[in-house]
Amino acid sequence: MSGLSLMTFNIGSPSEERAHRQLAWLATRHEDVFVLTETRQSDGCRHLADAFRMAGWEVVYPKPGPSEYGVMLVSRLPILLDPMAENLSFLPERVTSVLISTALGLVRVVGVYAPTRDATAERTERKRRWLSEFSVALGASGLAESGTETVVLGDLNIIEPDHEPSYTTFRWFEYDFYRGLTDRHGLVDAFRHTEPDRIEHSWIGRTGDGYRYDHVHCGKKLAAEIEECEYVHEPRTTRLSDHSALSITFSPLPTSELNTMDPFEAASPPTLF
Repeated sequence: MSGLSLMTFNIGSPSEERAHRQLAWLATRHEDVFVLTETRQSDGCRHLADAFRMAGWEVVYPKPGPSEYGVMLVSRLPILLDPMAENLSFLPERVTSVLISTALGLVRVVGVYAPTRDATAERTERKRRWLSEFSVALGASGLAESGTETVVLGDLNIIEPDHEPSYTTFRWFEYDFYRGLTDRHGLVDAFRHTEPDRIEHSWIGRTGDGYRYDHVHCGKKLAAEIEECEYVHEPRTTRLSDHSALSITFSPLPTSELNTMDPFEAASPPTLF
């Protein structure tokens, strides 16, 4: 068994057919835990959840409202549900939090999909409120005092303050949230920790402008244990999604793993119309 490995991947609310192709790709990956963002109550997302369950994986899939999005976490390692999302009263389905046992102790893995916004006051306030409430919930569990390490990963729909290229469209509260992950919660931008100067983008706009929206932040103790942290561009370049994935491996070994199968082989074919 290798060290604890995680990957976040925005699946873009796929159709059942595209979800089946995403499943084929995910089945080739080595990571222990997948955080799949931009989920919906849809045939495509249910296809992914059902396939992983049939293959013996743990699946946490909070059902978003009819017009809302969320996050799904699937794991080939045993997990304990962490009640952090219960502290989030606004759009709680955008957070999934679990505890995983490793040689370093318990690690809390928090999958997130932050809201997008436009220039309207309503959408701007919606995002500001969610980021504020998530930050409060993240700090309310008291797990840090118990020695539990935290990893937050997902699509934050925020770029780092000194992002290249720079953009003027992001607001002060978005940058404050990003800085607060370090200043308030003691977490480190894992990719920037390992690659201080490298320019990477996980989403490319129609004009060709790149944005690093997908992130992993972890505690300093875990940051010292990072073996690899890299963007995986294959799903974007092959049009499985409009996002690249982000993979990270920590050296501490998980203490146990489930008896899982290949989820693609376990899956039923997508419905044909």
